[in-house]
Amino acid sequence: MISLSILGAIGPMQVVLIIVVVLLLFGGKKIPELMRGLGSGIKEFKDASKEDDSKENKKEDKK
Repeated sequence: MISLSILGAIGPMQVVLIIVVVLLLFGGKKIPELMRGLGSGIKEFKDASKEDDSKENKKEDKK
């Protein structure tokens, strides 16, 4: 597995480069739609992990 320390820290120039590439690939109109989808995906993941944790806690309480 590659460690992040080997790759180095991400600096401001790398962030600017990533933003420019994303804008070129998707265009300005698609970015809000992509971010909305990303946010809903993260929310679903958090909800599922909380639900899974609560199920595990109930199983441990029964023991």
